[in-house]
Amino acid sequence: MYLNKYRIMWIFVLFDLPTYTKKDRKESARFRNNLIKDGFTMMQYSVYMRHCPSRENAEVHIKRVKSFLPPKGMVNILRVTDKQFGMMESFISKKQAPLPEESYQLEFL
Repeated sequence: MYLNKYRIMWIFVLFDLPTYTKKDRKESARFRNNLIKDGFTMMQYSVYMRHCPSRENAEVHIKRVKSFLPPKGMVNILRVTDKQFGMMESFISKKQAPLPEESYQLEFL
């Protein structure tokens, strides 16, 4: 197995969770904390992303996210290849923002 831009995956978790009650806020915080524990980083407030060296590794993390889904709200999981991720354009106040630094991971064959 070798690393290339079509095998390397990025997982995005996009969510809209209720925060009306104290219990809702606690569940929302628990979900975000579990994402962080699993190696996701915040891209925007309700959008977290994670780099995975392969499709198989991405499936492991997607299964893990599904295991701690909150009882209420909407959660979407999107996976894209590194090639597709590299075509993303980001803007901050009409100025183009740089893409996040490439993640380099060692893979043993």
